[in-house]
Amino acid sequence: MFLSINNVIDYKARTEFGDQTVTKTSTLQDVARVAKVSTATVSRTLSNPDVVSESTRRRVAEAVKVTGYRINRAARNLRTRRAHSVLVLLPDLANPFFSTILEGISRNLSQQGYSMLIASTAQVHASGERLVDYLDDARADGMIVLDGGLDPDVVETLENSPQAKRILFACEWIDGTSFASVRCQNRQGTRAAVNHLFDLGHRKIAHVTGPVGNVLMHTRKDAFVEEVQKLGLTLRPEWLIAGDFSLAAGCLAAQAWIALDDRPTAVFCASDQLAMGFIAELSRHEFSVPKDVSVMGFDDIDLAEQFIPPLTSVRQDRLLIGETAAKMLIARIKAPDDGHLEHAAVLPVSLVTRESTAALQ
Repeated sequence: MFLSINNVIDYKARTEFGDQTVTKTSTLQDVARVAKVSTATVSRTLSNPDVVSESTRRRVAEAVKVTGYRINRAARNLRTRRAHSVLVLLPDLANPFFSTILEGISRNLSQQGYSMLIASTAQVHASGERLVDYLDDARADGMIVLDGGLDPDVVETLENSPQAKRILFACEWIDGTSFASVRCQNRQGTRAAVNHLFDLGHRKIAHVTGPVGNVLMHTRKDAFVEEVQKLGLTLRPEWLIAGDFSLAAGCLAAQAWIALDDRPTAVFCASDQLAMGFIAELSRHEFSVPKDVSVMGFDDIDLAEQFIPPLTSVRQDRLLIGETAAKMLIARIKAPDDGHLEHAAVLPVSLVTRESTAALQ
C-alpha cells in the first residue's frame, strides 16, 4: 500500500553493527538513498504513485521495506487536513451479501492511502449521533452508504450538509436526491430471471419480494410484473409473496407457497438468502427442488454455488461494486467541485444457471 508523507517520520530502521542492533528513526532521505532517487521522487511516488513509472514504484516500495519506513498518520492528517478514512454504512452487518463489496471498497481505498470505517444504520441511530457528524468532526473524509432505507430526516440532513458531494450510495439509492450512486442492472437482471424460467416451460411464476419501501424491492418487483405481463402470463395476487431479503422471510414465503391451492411451478426470489430460506423450508416439508418447483435468487452470493441444490441466480459483481464506489468517492474527496466527475455508474449483471431450476415436467 502506498501512503503519502513529506518530511520527518516516525519509522524505525535497524542497522547492524557487529553483534549489536541499533534502532534509529528513519527519514525520507533514507528511502531516497536506498532507492537511488531524489527525495522529491520518493515523496511523489508515495503520495501519487500513478505519476511515476512502474520501475520507480518498485524501487521505492522495496526501499520502504528495507528502511522500515512507516507513516506518522497524525502528522499527515494535520498537514493535509484529512482523516484519510471513509465511513461505510450498512443496513445489516450480518448479511453476507456485503462482504465482497466491503473487500472491493477496502482494496481500492488502501491503494489510495485511505482506511475504511464500518457502521450499521441501527448502530449510528442508537448512539444518538448524526451521520453527518462523522464528516463534521473529521473522522472520515467521505461516506459510502449501502442502505437506501434511511429515514427521510436523515437523508435531508445529509443532502443539505456542506459535505453532500462526499457522500455516495452503492447498491441501493434514494430516488429524488442528488447523491452520486453505483448500482447494478436490477431491471435487466429481473427480466433475465423471468425469461429463464419461461424458457424452461414454466407459465405459473411467483415472486418473493424484498422489504416494503426498499428501492431494490420496488425495482425488481415492478420489472417482474412488467415482464410476466409482456410474456402474456397469468399473475395471481397471491403469487406476489412478501419478503425482506432474509432467510427467515424465505421460510415464511415457502409456507405461503405450500398453503396455495394453485401453486406456481417456479419462484423467483428477490435475494439469494430468500431463495435459500425458501428451499430449506420446502425440504423440511418434503418438497423437492427443482422437481416440485424451480427456485432462483438474485445476487449470487458465495454460498449460492455450494448450496444444495446449487442456486440459479442473477449475479452482481459485488467486488466491482465496491471498487467502483471507492474510486468514485475518492475522486469526489480530492476534487468535489469537478464538474466532469461520474455521477451514476450502472454495472452489468449476468444469469448464472445451476441445479435449482429445471424444465417443467
